[in-house]
Amino acid sequence: MTINIILLGPPGAGKGTQARKLVEERGLVQLSTGDMLRAARSSGTEMGKRVAEVMDRGQLVTDEIVIGLIREKLSEGGNGFIFDGFPRTLAQADALGQLLDETGMVLDAVVEMQVDDQALVRRITGRYTCGNCGEVYHDDTKPTAKPGVCDVCGSTDLKRRADDNEDSLRTRLLEYYKKTSPLIGYYYAKGKLSPVDGLADMDQVSGQIAAVLPVSSEIITST
Repeated sequence: MTINIILLGPPGAGKGTQARKLVEERGLVQLSTGDMLRAARSSGTEMGKRVAEVMDRGQLVTDEIVIGLIREKLSEGGNGFIFDGFPRTLAQADALGQLLDETGMVLDAVVEMQVDDQALVRRITGRYTCGNCGEVYHDDTKPTAKPGVCDVCGSTDLKRRADDNEDSLRTRLLEYYKKTSPLIGYYYAKGKLSPVDGLADMDQVSGQIAAVLPVSSEIITST
């Protein structure tokens, strides 16, 4: 049995962390729209040529192209998929619904990772990452044991994202509330929405998400 799920939530809500856990624990394939576009551009396929032409002109790739790439990935099968960054808008949600219908898939649940904005700002502005192994740390909740040195690999290449500051985060939150948060009402009206506490302990969040997943699953996440 498989299940299709969308993870919704603002930047920093922890969708990426939960997606990685689902990849590790369930053998799913995480498909980032950004990664798919970059791979398509260098693939030499007809779809790849379309992507390259659009990107080379400095234009945004259309929803039609993104859906086309997703359709190709779905046709490859596997244990399941994690879609990262799609849908972001109501139009994309409609397009995804049509694609799932075409491929005989059903959207079983939409998990909304709820957060408090002020707490989210504290979470994001305090985080940093090892540039070598990717381990994530936080000034308050998960500092490195030895200042400036990664606990996992010993690298001193610890860095913060340039946009992990309060002004940038509030701009990203505004963009989310304008474009993506309407999906919450959209999927609530369809009877698919299941809220979880996105600020809970990572394992607690995983447990809440696992409560709506069967043993094998196919996952769709959205930023």
